Amino acid sequence: MNFIGVFTPIALLGLLSCSPAKNTVELGNERSSHSHKSFSHFKQVNTSQDDDYFIVASNGIPDHPVMEGITNWQQQVVLPQGYTANNAWKIPLHPELAETPLLTQEHFHRGAIAVAVNGVPIFNAMNNRGEFATEIGELDRWGGHAGKADDYHYHLIPEHLEQVVGENNPVAFALDGFPVFGQTDAQLDEYLGRFTESGSYQYHAVDYAPYFIAGLRGKVSTDSPRNAPEDQIVPQPFTRPVRTADYGPLRGAEITHFIKHQAHSYSLEYQLNGHSHRINYNWDQEGLYQFEYVDADGNITTEVYKKSDSSLQGQSKESPNTNIRDVDAGKKYCGDGICDSTETSQQCPADC
Repeated sequence: MNFIGVFTPIALLGLLSCSPAKNTVELGNERSSHSHKSFSHFKQVNTSQDDDYFIVASNGIPDHPVMEGITNWQQQVVLPQGYTANNAWKIPLHPELAETPLLTQEHFHRGAIAVAVNGVPIFNAMNNRGEFATEIGELDRWGGHAGKADDYHYHLIPEHLEQVVGENNPVAFALDGFPVFGQTDAQLDEYLGRFTESGSYQYHAVDYAPYFIAGLRGKVSTDSPRNAPEDQIVPQPFTRPVRTADYGPLRGAEITHFIKHQAHSYSLEYQLNGHSHRINYNWDQEGLYQFEYVDADGNITTEVYKKSDSSLQGQSKESPNTNIRDVDAGKKYCGDGICDSTETSQQCPADC
């Protein structure tokens, strides 16, 4: 993957000082190097900037184990995402305090509201059905899971990243421009943030609902406020699925292991009705993705996709137990400009 060029440290993402006249939070020099250092701990992340945004490019795959412990699973796996170039994460350089902060209970049930310093997006603690994802078994031991595009993201603040960046450094930045830290003993406001003695503003994780960012203290734009809570912050990257089959929840399944064999080769193991099942998958530099679904009896179903057009290629490994699943290669995705039978105006206001 081609990432955006390396960041040149300037006055960026450091301690923030408030300018009451403009209600604008200006960025200081004091911690710019620390902020960049937070991202630079992770080799899958590159950063840059323009006049308005600090830009974070990544493949969206963390370097910690994923998916293990999920008991409410939608049959997604973890695939690399193209968060780069014009599709990278953009964090405002000059955040402005909102007169009326938008509450996360009432907004942003779709898309990310922050990006972690390892380049992984952070979604609302509530899923798109208004449930706290951590309370219904949807999240792994690290507070994340894979979405409909096989895109890994967190629904909790990844406080475990403090072990890498240090306890007093941010583990994420909200898409309104303000940093996000782990838990604190300091008193927090109704949005689960606080102003520091220097006048900076920052969010903190808590161990009770809504877990983090009860409301975005900074100004943001949304794609479709009339469709709240199914609106999302813009700008933000899009994801496009590789697999085109209509997967759904697998009742009773529990993910037990997620194994990285090599750079582009993984296995996901799960238990269902007391039996072990496995998904082996890999991809190459040409954008060819192969998935092997191995059931408890060792039967294999294989799907092969080409990323350029997400079409099933109809190839399989030589095996008497291998067959090709009939996949609808023409399935649409949200953001394609077509309102098909799988979408509604609430699910995909951009198309419908």
